[in-house]
Amino acid sequence: MLIIPSAIPVEIELECGNCGYKQPFGNPPYICEKCGHDWMEARYDYERISRLWPDILKQRPFTMWRYRELLPIRNDKYQITMGEGGTALLRANNLSMMLGAQNLFIKDERQNPTNSFKDRQAALAISMLKEAGITELVVASTGNVAISYSAYSTHAGIKLWTFLPSLVPPEKMREIAIYGSEVIKVTATYDETKKVAARYAKHKGITVDRGIRDIGTRESMKTLAFEVAEQLAAELGPPQPGIPWRTPDWFIQAVSGGMGPIGFFKGYEELYRMGLVDRLPKLALIQAAGCAPMVQSFHKDLPKAEPVENPNTRVITIATGAPGPAYEYLYKVVKQHGGTFESATDEETFRALHILAKMEGLSIEPAAATAFAGLFKLLTKGIIKRHEVVVINCSGHTFPVEKFLLDEDWLKVVPASVAETAPPPMAHAKESPPSRLMGALEKLDERVRRIAIVEDNPEAARLLRRILQTRGDFQIVEAHTGKEGLTLIENTQPDLVLLDLMMPDMDGFAVIDHLKNNPRLKDTPVIVITAKELTAQEKRRLQGQIQILLQKGSFMDDELLHGINALLENDKGEE
Repeated sequence: MLIIPSAIPVEIELECGNCGYKQPFGNPPYICEKCGHDWMEARYDYERISRLWPDILKQRPFTMWRYRELLPIRNDKYQITMGEGGTALLRANNLSMMLGAQNLFIKDERQNPTNSFKDRQAALAISMLKEAGITELVVASTGNVAISYSAYSTHAGIKLWTFLPSLVPPEKMREIAIYGSEVIKVTATYDETKKVAARYAKHKGITVDRGIRDIGTRESMKTLAFEVAEQLAAELGPPQPGIPWRTPDWFIQAVSGGMGPIGFFKGYEELYRMGLVDRLPKLALIQAAGCAPMVQSFHKDLPKAEPVENPNTRVITIATGAPGPAYEYLYKVVKQHGGTFESATDEETFRALHILAKMEGLSIEPAAATAFAGLFKLLTKGIIKRHEVVVINCSGHTFPVEKFLLDEDWLKVVPASVAETAPPPMAHAKESPPSRLMGALEKLDERVRRIAIVEDNPEAARLLRRILQTRGDFQIVEAHTGKEGLTLIENTQPDLVLLDLMMPDMDGFAVIDHLKNNPRLKDTPVIVITAKELTAQEKRRLQGQIQILLQKGSFMDDELLHGINALLENDKGEE
């Protein structure tokens, strides 16, 4: 277990979110002593902490407990930690180039102990329960919370009862069970499952997890903001003298109850109050289109969410039909500070899941993919500007890859029998076992077509190559100037050319002219991919000379591949 340097004692008080009454921080349940409201905010001695932190933080490891003075636990001996937090902030290089947005950052929460950002929640919530002397807990979950709580409650010696809707994958249920938690599958929606869990807890006299109403749940997610603020400053530099940390223009997350963005925003409010950042971020809150009560209510300008009675989405982990008080909080934040609510269909989500795996090497859960699908839509709509700094919460790892996410031909099988039988000694076999094996392997390439990339920007060429490698069986040849490209095309006679227009020594227009004047190459399909804003005269010059024109930074990988496949299929038909 990690040893975190002890916190400097700081006074904590609770403030009622309804009437504003302030009371000392005590043990759960956290209820307003004046009006009985159950949404209480933890408040700290921000002035003192802002003076202490510059020296204290230098001594601490990069985990969520680094920010100990702004977390509501009194005694360090009750900390339950497995190294959660301190996750990487990754530059999305390929994605940025494909979308034409150069400041995309991915907060990789898959790197937490159980591969989910819920580990932050579990670490603080379970620590607070241990400090309060609670030994048994009931929790309703769509999977990730139950997994995280199971791992951490094991360390704390707390017995956990988990209630899960029947659509939770059995693999997740088995992982929960292996920690020793009780697993109860409820044949109902998540919202109904929460009600069943609450009734059971009341009947048995067991503490029930109150989700977003629990202080520890929200406070834990502030640590995402603290880390991002430090990491962005390291990547992009401080925004101005005297302001050490940095704020993104946008923070994007897929939401169910809304816990993550609420905690993230509060974290930035506290940093702003302490003078560590110069402004607050805008929130982009993404939901599955088949269960989007927040999105639908926001676009109706309703301050309270209308519930969705019958969720219809495969992204079960964010299928909450009744988001409760979280929406009211987020509605006010977006109205006052900017931001938006957006939905993504399951098809858009799973498309984004594939893109992240194949473009950035990140295997992510569908809920995280929903956030990226929202990013794509908001960039296309112009709501997020392509120059803005954007942080996307990659909330968890896929667990495991669901079968429906892959095409039928995802696995190519080569029979081992072609290499098992060696010819008898001195036999005059037509081919040896190794060559027979290679023959079987070569059958995998029967559909291969040759594509030439002519692009002077090595990063752009790499992106195009990566798109082709992940989505088709193509032989790829590459050149980085117009003259080299023309020679390459003449020597290899590719089935298709991907051509940039602006290149040294010979531009793309001249390359096209040479191709059209060569009888052997005049019918070679050409797709132009350019960052240049074409004039009307240049568009007329290309008319009839190329098959497709794509603007760099504004096309998705499947748009390019659909065009390529259509051209190659048409070419096959004419053979």
